[in-house]
Amino acid sequence: MLPTELLSHRQNGEEIIPKRLKIDDKNLAIATELMTCFQKAVGDTQGALERQLLELEGDTPDYKIKRGLAYILKSAFCTFEVVSPLEPQMLRERVFAMAAKSPPSRELTEVTLTKIADELSHELEREVLPKQVRDGLYADLSENKILTAFDTPDSKEVLHRYNLSQVQGVFYKASQLIINAHRNVPGQYKLLFRYLKLFQLMSYIEGDADHGFTITIDGPTSLFTPSTRYGLAIAKLIPALLHVTKWSLSATLQTRDFYTNTWKSGRFTLNSECGLVSHYSAGKPYDSMLEESFANKWESMKTDWVLEREVDLIPIPGSVMIPDFRLVHPDGRTFLLEIVGYWRPEYLQKKFSQVRRSGCDNLILAISERLNLDKAGVKLNDVPAKIVWFKDKLLPKSVLAMME
Repeated sequence: MLPTELLSHRQNGEEIIPKRLKIDDKNLAIATELMTCFQKAVGDTQGALERQLLELEGDTPDYKIKRGLAYILKSAFCTFEVVSPLEPQMLRERVFAMAAKSPPSRELTEVTLTKIADELSHELEREVLPKQVRDGLYADLSENKILTAFDTPDSKEVLHRYNLSQVQGVFYKASQLIINAHRNVPGQYKLLFRYLKLFQLMSYIEGDADHGFTITIDGPTSLFTPSTRYGLAIAKLIPALLHVTKWSLSATLQTRDFYTNTWKSGRFTLNSECGLVSHYSAGKPYDSMLEESFANKWESMKTDWVLEREVDLIPIPGSVMIPDFRLVHPDGRTFLLEIVGYWRPEYLQKKFSQVRRSGCDNLILAISERLNLDKAGVKLNDVPAKIVWFKDKLLPKSVLAMME
């Protein structure tokens, strides 16, 4: 995410338009020049790298672009580490305690550093030099951290990340966000809903898989106290949304006028034709080893039942439930299978509440015997689903027996 001072917005009526970079030779050359600087800085301090980047900025009119791209490279592709013979705080305590025993002087400082280095060499059973002790005293400051690795990206990837960050910054000022996801495959919906849950966004979901879903999300400026963390969570959702094939988005923005100190309303729209590129993974093949093990065992079964993964979505008022598998028989019979192996009480309460509200009469719940449902306050007497119990692994024959 780019710093807010780098987000260049202009207001055209009520429409807020983030400024993006063209993927052209000029900007690709800037990205390449910056990456070369980072590659040469591996093994040096972050402070030294910052000074090199300032020299590259110079007095050119595109210094903001260089600063933004450098921020992307630092935050996404660099590894900065504290390099010190001891934890810097512990090292400072030892050095300052020994130095306090004698009056300050340059000569005694070197004596103190040498004594500490000798003590550490003996304790750590490796050579520690006085210079390492000196450098390690404040190694935990950001400017003294060492660039230990730089995962060099493709130049186009850096520009795509820059453009995505420009758009993400808009949502810091959102009071409401409405996403319309139009008739996509269920796996894409599940990925989107998973990120909604991961970022703990306050959302209301309407619709179904055949017609699409409308997701309404409260923005950070709708809270009693505007939250930077919540605005960041909404911004993080955008790369996940880019994995959905067809969608549109509308955001209501609240911006404070600098001169009159009053709030003004704006709007921002985006859709699946925006050209932005996500850096998020499109999702794992399976959510858990339980699911993967069950699917692999099913393939070796001799049965007419066909196992399909994440192809049904069950609408629930204000939410949606996506069973792990669908089982289809050539004679037309169909069952949905949900594997419940996760133990957290909040998850169990929510999961069984969804099952009760789903009204689904062909749902099978495979529940681990290791779960303490009583402790989670979950009762099974009113759950409208067939139940299969398992211990360590869910066996296909148990599910087959339930269906037959």
